[in-house]
Amino acid sequence: MDTASTESAQSPIRLRAAGASNTGPARIALVGVHGFGTHHLRNLERLIGQGKVNLVAVADPNPPAPGALPESTAVHANLDGLLAGNHRPDIIIVATPIQTHAPLALSVLASEADLYLEKPPVASMSDFLRLQEAAAEAGRSVQIGFQSLGSHALAALERLANGEGSGELPGIGTLKGISATGRWVRDRAYYKRSRWAGKRSLDGVDVVDGVATNPLAHAIATALRIAGARTAEDLASVETDLYRVNDIEADDTSVIRLRTTNGLPITCALTLCATEPVEPYVTLHGTEGTAVFHYTEDRVTVRTEAGETTHTFGRDDLIENLLEHLSDGTPLLSPLNHSGAFMRVLEAIRTAPAPALIPTKCVKWVGAGDQAHAVIPNIEDILERATRAHATFSELGLAWARPVPEGTQALFSPEAGEATAGEARAGEAANGNAIAVLRSGSTLQPDLSPRPYLHPVTTAAGVVVTDHLPSDHAWHLGAGFALQDVNGSNFWGGRSYRRTAGKYVDLKDHGRIEITDVSRDEDLTTLHLDWFGADGSLLLKERRTFARTFLNERTWRLDLQTRLTAVVDVSLGSPGSHGAAGSGYGGFFWRLPVNSSPRVFSSTAEGEPSVHGSVSPWLAWTGEFDGGPATLVFGAPEESADPWFVRCSDYPAVGSALAWDKAVELAAGESLTRTTTVWISDGTMGEAEIHALVDGVGL
Repeated sequence: MDTASTESAQSPIRLRAAGASNTGPARIALVGVHGFGTHHLRNLERLIGQGKVNLVAVADPNPPAPGALPESTAVHANLDGLLAGNHRPDIIIVATPIQTHAPLALSVLASEADLYLEKPPVASMSDFLRLQEAAAEAGRSVQIGFQSLGSHALAALERLANGEGSGELPGIGTLKGISATGRWVRDRAYYKRSRWAGKRSLDGVDVVDGVATNPLAHAIATALRIAGARTAEDLASVETDLYRVNDIEADDTSVIRLRTTNGLPITCALTLCATEPVEPYVTLHGTEGTAVFHYTEDRVTVRTEAGETTHTFGRDDLIENLLEHLSDGTPLLSPLNHSGAFMRVLEAIRTAPAPALIPTKCVKWVGAGDQAHAVIPNIEDILERATRAHATFSELGLAWARPVPEGTQALFSPEAGEATAGEARAGEAANGNAIAVLRSGSTLQPDLSPRPYLHPVTTAAGVVVTDHLPSDHAWHLGAGFALQDVNGSNFWGGRSYRRTAGKYVDLKDHGRIEITDVSRDEDLTTLHLDWFGADGSLLLKERRTFARTFLNERTWRLDLQTRLTAVVDVSLGSPGSHGAAGSGYGGFFWRLPVNSSPRVFSSTAEGEPSVHGSVSPWLAWTGEFDGGPATLVFGAPEESADPWFVRCSDYPAVGSALAWDKAVELAAGESLTRTTTVWISDGTMGEAEIHALVDGVGL
């Protein structure tokens, strides 16, 4: 390219950087011409063509291919040689392996150049603080290469996050939380591209080349920017749940859960083991809708009750932004000091325990040789569940995830006598796992109405027949007891139906149920619970018991009894009691996992439309679950003829409706009792078998 002809193509840029010429294109040097350095070469070629820059020198131990650079560009093996070459660069771009960022950046700042540093800035918080100090002492500007932060969409999204609309996008109400989702594919060759690929450290030097800190780092950085979290002090907490499938040290599948100092939850669920690559996105969850930002495409889609709006925004190039900053003081879009929150995340990942290896049996490999890539089955739904519930993989209870460190225990005492022939050992399924696990629910997000519940519950053969935190209704929690309205407090989770609005509305009205005491023995567990309203007041006390009976080698029975005692005068309501016809759920509730060929029927009706809202002594569900066929038979409470609540087509669930179409009133000191029996059996039962089961005949 003829540099002389391009210099006069546009008006010269005036730079304030020390050592910069007063007129003419900015003098640029590039350290690292391979990997992401090739992107910089293409971008610099564009800027050279516009007369904005000259590429005066590059440095790389592996020289670029002949013809890849302007003839006037000097080539050096390393930064030291470049700095000794008297090229007087105004800006030096560093696009090198992560572990080299700190020493190279410090060398640049000690010279007479400003710095463009690729992400992540450095590999530890201590190096970040050193870099900040060096930049301040040198009086240099540092731009960090989070390209997504140049998107014009960010201004609109920040307005949405503040509860405002924008010219291009409708508002989404009050912001409840932010999530970031990344589903990419990386093959074995990706991790063989260099010695540092996939390393946590190399030769004693931090690298931290994991999914959240390198390939999908933009997802986290973008979510933080929208949330207004720029410095480390803007984050109140950082939690990590890190895993790997590939033969690496770092994580390739992780959840990073953050909370800002103003209480906003941010959950990032990321993987390099997806079925197929999908452009990553950041989602703003509002009380009146969602905004999904596909940051690689600068595209935002807002969904509200009024419909869907999509707008594609422009983007500022970060190199050009740095040039403008040096010329006229235009604010940097991705300054070093605004990477503090991201570095807080990186530091948490760096100091976390080594990522857990996902067992081979839980992974599918696609392709052969170095082109083979790992796929975690159902990872797309898993990531969706994690972000909807702001939950870690451990909290989701995935088969390959670490056990939840606290808040779970086997429902029944594992110490038991000899089982009869063909029976599972008391307290365990045939696979040796607990037949029912009690979760306290204490770590759940407030809008899920934290409460205790059972999950997983299994058949004697180990088939799981409960689900929790599903992506369609994150507040559906295994098997338990909950009400949507107690004196205006929501103990169910999610939105509340209000007659005055004629719809479900997003309110900060969620209560919580806490365990005050638990006692277990071989076949009986007793919980004492307190129900606290949204304002923290105690509304109800509950005694809940779970009793277990093994009937034969394929069937066991669970009896769940709850006794609610009003502390104050209370009204126990449901959406149905607020005017939502057919939505009288509340009380006993059992969320099933997805199952094929489901059949729901009772002694008097067949199918969801007929069984839903009916009253009958029992209700049965049969289906092909993950692990085999199973049958659940739900016995109606003996204390009251409550209607059944059933969902099959939209999602699988069964409940017994305490307040179907009108509220139940309890005076202070008054109690209410409901007892529900569930028979849990391997295999598919017909009506004759179920009648015999319920009647206790032949068991």
